[in-house]
Formats: sequence, structure tokens, C-alpha cells
Amino acid sequence: MYRRTPDFASEFGGDHWPSLHSFTMSVSRWLLLGMPIWAWLNAPVAAQSMEDPVRARVVLAATTVAPGADLPAAIEVSIAPNWHMWTQVGATLPGAVLFDGAEWTTVEASGVGGAVRAASATTGQWITAPTSAFTGVIAQWPKPHLVTADVGDGPQKYAVLEGTFIIGVPLSVAADAAEGEYSITLRLRYQACDATTCLPPTEVDFPITVRVAAGAAMPALDAALADFDPSIFAKLHGGGAGSRPIQFDFFGLAFSIDPTGTGFLLVLLIAVLGGMLLNFTPCVLPVIPLKIMGLAHSAGNRRRCVMLGAMLSLGVIAFWVGLGVAVSLISGFTTSSQLFQYPWFTMSVGAIIAVMAIGMCGLFAVRLPQSVAGIDFRHDTLAGSFGFGIMTAVLSTPCTAPLMGAAAAWAATQQPWVVLLVFGVIGGGMALPYLVLSAFPQLVQRVPRSGPASDLIKQVMGLLLLAAAAYFIGAGAAGMLVAPPEPPTNDYWWIVATLGIAAGAWMSVRTWRITPRLQPRLAFGSLGLGIVAASAAVGIQLTDDGKIPWVYFTPDRLADAQARGDAVVLDFTAEWCLNCKTLEKTILESDVVAARLGSDGVTPIKVDLTGDNPQGRALLKRFERLTIPLLVVVTPRGEVIFKSDTYTPAQVLQAIDAAQGAAQGQRSAQGAAAAANPAQR
Repeated sequence: MYRRTPDFASEFGGDHWPSLHSFTMSVSRWLLLGMPIWAWLNAPVAAQSMEDPVRARVVLAATTVAPGADLPAAIEVSIAPNWHMWTQVGATLPGAVLFDGAEWTTVEASGVGGAVRAASATTGQWITAPTSAFTGVIAQWPKPHLVTADVGDGPQKYAVLEGTFIIGVPLSVAADAAEGEYSITLRLRYQACDATTCLPPTEVDFPITVRVAAGAAMPALDAALADFDPSIFAKLHGGGAGSRPIQFDFFGLAFSIDPTGTGFLLVLLIAVLGGMLLNFTPCVLPVIPLKIMGLAHSAGNRRRCVMLGAMLSLGVIAFWVGLGVAVSLISGFTTSSQLFQYPWFTMSVGAIIAVMAIGMCGLFAVRLPQSVAGIDFRHDTLAGSFGFGIMTAVLSTPCTAPLMGAAAAWAATQQPWVVLLVFGVIGGGMALPYLVLSAFPQLVQRVPRSGPASDLIKQVMGLLLLAAAAYFIGAGAAGMLVAPPEPPTNDYWWIVATLGIAAGAWMSVRTWRITPRLQPRLAFGSLGLGIVAASAAVGIQLTDDGKIPWVYFTPDRLADAQARGDAVVLDFTAEWCLNCKTLEKTILESDVVAARLGSDGVTPIKVDLTGDNPQGRALLKRFERLTIPLLVVVTPRGEVIFKSDTYTPAQVLQAIDAAQGAAQGQRSAQGAAAAANPAQR
């Protein structure tokens, strides 16, 4: 790849387009120094060939600024007619289709974090620790345009960037910066395409020199920076930019939301929906019948039923708000799923569930100390409903509902009030179904309240809860015994399966004994046999090593795969994450996906967070997520092709195709560069 030398770049302030004045002055200066003009005419263009339809330069509001000043900057881009480049990742327009194989346009910076700072695209805050590596930074992007093209799926509309525009980059000088000159580099990565052709992905580096001097005038926006929005500085100095779109993916329905203005209300609605969907995750679903039974006991008293539902809802919301407080105030704490990385916590949750389950089966009654004898913790009391709400929320924390993960990850990088609000509405969404059931008690009036049928339901649910307890205790033990990157044991699933089989068998046998009616015998007997079959399948499936030749993550193993030029599929998982297990068995181990993951040129890497795996957690954070499950497909260069917590087989296959295509394009570009420059061979 060609790059301009620092001396040449600094001659024009890092621009690709010298202004007429700077061009004249520079040529005159070079002539006076005896440098021939042909040397300038034949100077290599940074990361671009003469056929490249894209021209770009850096524009600064000022080159000399005072300590503590904000510095508007931009990369000005001009694209030849009939050509375009892809937008930033996920940016789209109504009616447009997101192309999984797109080489999204990105802006990175190096040398920032010292005197001159940029804002991290990951955290939404100023980078304060000096770094020499390139890192993604916040940028203000232009509005895309729609084009129609056929990339293999027939004519579709896509959002692209065209014409002349700027990509704004907010910079700031530290208040304690010493006077002197400081150098940073902005990097623009893009891919130019026309209606029939896409050129190889291109990187352009723009060296910038900023002089810091006390008393320097405040930078002013000139005509080239007319589209730069200076209000971003107030947001950044307030603790978070909040202007970066949040990317969502719901089983192939991909979209993004700008969390500013009315977009923030949409984020809250997404958080509510994600909270509601938590009730349908494998972690929470088994306890829903218990609460329905509790509400059924009070169905004849509408006022009391509403009170029980309200207390349950308050318990759920209280837990999520408390979680938001922890995320806001405790350094390094970003999500409740971190707690399950501590085996003692996971096993404690299992022990509490086991005590509840044994009591529900009617084997004993829990006697409380005299000091709390005045408090009734049964789930059909106000205090018990509040506690049951907290327990239900705790059970949800190993799982991530669709849409919820991206909203929670974004909120965790914002100011404390935003964290509390978003986490609170997640809790509200989770509590909403229970509040609806309590407000309309006729929905639960047909549930048996007493007698043999009621006892049978309690016993079966108690056995299923005991299976859930065995799962948590087993997952905690697996985390205690594992030494990453080795895979954790999964033998405890046989205990879980055995308890599930016992629950189903007891339902079938006991139903046959307590009722002579054929209809309930067939209905509940069949349901019991279904539970037996499902439990046996769980034991077989989750103790099987599966069809995929997983490589367990270490940084070196990831680097080796990328060095080979492989497309890399990263599966973030843990033994305590039932959603992860479900997606792995139903999507990744489907015949067509498993075959592709085992093919040449693809390396499937499992990042297991069951035990103490700080390197795995750091990689998860690098991909801007806090929760699992998460699947990420990257190219050998590390560019993210696909990232989602809910996905389909078709999406996974398309992402692998795109990653392998990018790898082939990279090899072709390197070969062309080597052929064009014999000195590099």
C-alpha cells in the first residue's frame, strides 16, 4: 500500500487537495530549494491509485489552538459521478436493505488521548489514555442516498454515500496540555463501487499537526466545515455523545436508532419490549406458572389480585433499578451476568431455588426465625410477591432477550440517569405481563386453587424448579473446576434431565390416578410424556460435544486464524447461558451451518465465559457488548462483518461468505500492490 511520507503530508497539512494558495507557496518553496517539480507530480497518493474515484482531504478549523479548546475537524470527501461508497456500519434509509457483505466506511485515529483527544466510538467519551494504536472514533456522518443495485439477490435499494460531503471528527485539546506541536493521524477506510464494480477496500491516512499555544484564538468554522455540528462538544463534555446509532438485529430484521431526540424514546420502547421478551427465555419461563397459581388464589378478590401483581412488578423493577445503580457507581461492573462468572453466586442462586422447590413439593415447611415471624414470605402475600419479583428478575439475568442486549450495552456507557432509566424500563417491560394478569383476574380463574389437581401442579413445578436448581449448581461447579481456555464439564446436565424426566413421569402417572375422565387423562398424560421426551433430549443434546470443531479462545489462537487468512466465527457463550445453548444447538449445529463452520478457510472460535476468563470478557467488551449470547463474524483483518445476539442460519452463512470474500479481496489487493511496486517484492 502506498502512503505519502510525513514530510510531504505535512507540507499540505495532511490534505489530498492542496488549496491554490498552499499549492503555489509550496511549489515556490520547493523550487527555491532546488527540488524538481516532477518529484511532486510523481509522489504516491496515500492508499489511492490514480483510478480511484474518491478524493479526500482533512480540514481543520485551526492549526493553532489554546489548551482546553475544542477543535472541529473533518475529512472532506468527493466521489466521482456514478460512483459511491458504503455508509458507516448499519446506517440506512427507509426502504433500503442492509447488505451483510458491505465494507462499511470507518474513521479511526492514532496518537490521540494525550494532549489532543478524540472521542471513542465504543464508550462515547473522550479518549484520555494516550494510545498509538488506531481506534474507532466518533464521527458526524452525512445523510446517505439510495441506489438500486443487484449484488446477488436481485435489484435492491441500498443506502450509500455519494457526491461531496464531510465526515466531521470532533477533537479537543487537554486543559493541561503543554505548549508545543502534537501529531495525530486520522484514517479513513472505505470501498468505492459503481453499478457493476467494487474496487478493493482502501485505507487513507491523514497526518495532522496541531500547535498548542496559550492565548490562541478560538477556532472558527469556515465554509468547508459548514455541515459540522458543534453541539457535539457539549454532549461529549457532558459525559457521553449519545449520537452514535445503536445497531439492532432481531432474527434478520436489522435496523439502527439514533438515540438523540425522539430516537431516545424509541430506545426506551425497545428496552420495554426486550424486558417483556425476557419472560420467554429458558431462564424465566419455568417460574411463570408458579405466579399464575399465586394470582389464581386471589382471583376472586380483584383488589387483592391487583395488589399482588403490583408488588411483584415493583420487585422486578426494583432489581433492575438496583442493577442500574451498580452499573453506574461500581467501577468495572457493567452487567448482572458478570455475577454468574463467580461460581459461588451461581451455586447460591441454585441453592435458594432448591429450597423453594423442595418446599413446593410439600416435603417440608420453612420455619422463619422469631425476629422475622411477622413477615409472611409466601408468594400469595404482598411481601412474598415482592420477593418473588426479585427472584424472577434474578433468574432472568443469565439470559439476554432479543433487542435488550444492544439497548443495555449502549445505556451502560451513558450518564447515570440514562442508565437508571433504561434499566428501569427493562424491568417495567419484564413486569408488564404479570401486571396485566393481575388486572384481569378472569384470565387465571380456571387454574385449580385447591385439591389433588392443584397439588399435582405444585409437585410437578417443584420438580422442574429442582431441575433448574441443579442446572445453576452444576453451572457454578463447572465454573469452579474449569481452567480457561479448556472447555467446562457438562455432565451435570444428566442430573437436570433426570429431574425433568421425573416431573413428566409423575404428571402422567398421577393424572391417571386422580381423575377418571378420559380428556384430562389424555391431555395431561401426553403433556407429561412430552416433558419426559424433552428432558431426555436435553440430556443427550447438551452432553454431546456437537458437530462443530470449536477452537477455544485465546488471543494467540485468534491471531493464528487471522494470519492464515481465515474468516473467524466467534461464539460468546457460557454454561449458565441457556439462550447460548439454544442458539448453538438449533442454529449453529444445523447441518448446513455446521458443515460450513467445519470447511476450509473458516475457523470457529468459542469464547466461553463460564469461569474466570478476563481475556474473553475483554474481547466481548471490544465488540461493544456486555451480555451474551453473541455471535461475531470477522475478516482476517479484524473487520466486523456480522454481530448479533439473535440470528438465522441464512445470516450466518451470508456473513461467512462476506468475510471470505473480504479475505480474497485483501489478498488480491496485496498482490496488485506488490506487482505495481517491484521494490516491495
